[in-house]
Formats: sequence, structure tokens, C-alpha cells
Amino acid sequence: MTVAREPKVTIIVADDHTLFRQGLCELLTTDPEFAVTGEAADGDEAVTLVQRHRPNILLLDVEMPGPSAKVVIERVGRMSPDTAVVILTMHDAPAVVRDLLDSGAAAYLVKSIARDELISAIRSVSRSKDNVLLSVPRATMESLERRQAQRTLLSERELEVLRLVAAAMSNAQVASRLFISEGTVKRHLTNIYGKLGAASRVDAINKAVQAGFIEAIDH
Repeated sequence: MTVAREPKVTIIVADDHTLFRQGLCELLTTDPEFAVTGEAADGDEAVTLVQRHRPNILLLDVEMPGPSAKVVIERVGRMSPDTAVVILTMHDAPAVVRDLLDSGAAAYLVKSIARDELISAIRSVSRSKDNVLLSVPRATMESLERRQAQRTLLSERELEVLRLVAAAMSNAQVASRLFISEGTVKRHLTNIYGKLGAASRVDAINKAVQAGFIEAIDH
């Protein structure tokens, strides 16, 4: 009786450093479970190859020519939802990690990862996208945990007030926009200052942006 072979995990590797990309492809092809179906040197090429091949995995670097990694993740999610994006990069800034995971990355790995860890991570992601995999320095992980804990500090209404204040609205304008009284706006701001340890509107906005609660607004 002939035993049916398991289909290989198809992978596209996207990295603008040619030597690293080629070496990574060679490493992956040493595993009989994997098949590298394409190489990309920029974000646009990565998106095109995903659209053409519909791979199981897109191994994606963070800094490449063309659209940002976040944009690539979002485009891949729309055109090929079964493709899991695995970030493989030298960047481990907590804000970058959080942003790309929030955008839909299935795993975030740093390039110092060992070969066996990389192989294991790809296998795991190819079998299930339900769990997010992280392989980052301890300091990055601790910072992510602190940020996640801080996110629960502010209520949705407080975040709404803070976003409008960050958009240079007065208390009266915020009250009008949210259909609440100015007194309620002031109470929300007092609570926000206390939770963030802020001394003023500007201080609260700056701390909220740094903590990732709200996005910076260019006036």
C-alpha cells in the first residue's frame, strides 16, 4: 500500500540582504518538510509572490525597500488569509513588535535565533495560526508585558477623551463631540492624569503616546 506523503510547507523568504536571504533559503531546504517557493528583496515583490504562490508561510524582514512590514502584513492578510506571516528581523524594539503583532503577524523572531528554534517555529505556525510565537530578548518581552498591563489602565471612554484632547480640542469641544458635560470631561481628565502619573494635558498626551495608548498626531 502506498503511503500518501504529507504536503510540504511552502515558504516565501523576503529579505533585502541577498547573502542572508540565500543562506536562509538553503537552510530551509535542508528540511524535507519545507519547500521555498520564492525569494523577495522588497515589500512589493513579497506581496506579488504571495499573490502568485499562496504559500503557507511568508518569512518577512522588517526593514526593506518598498511598503513597510505592517503594510505587507495587512495586504497579505487580505489577499491570502491562509498565509502566516513570520517576522524574522534584527529589530526587537517593543513598539515595533507590538505593532506588527497587532497587524496580524503570526510570529516575531529575531535573527539571533538558533536554526532548530527557527525550524520549530515555522512548523508550529504552519500547523496553527491561533497562537502567536515570540522569540525576542527578555527585556523586550518584559516591556511588552508592561505595555499590555498599562493598556488596561484606561477605559474606552478615557481613551476617547484623550484622543480628542491630543487632537487639540478644548474641554468644551470634547464634551460636544462625545455628548457629555464639560464637568464629565474634566473628571475623565483627572482620572487619566492620576492613572498615567501626568501633571498636565501635554504630559498626559506624551505619556499616552509613549505607552502606545494613542497615536501621535501632527498638528
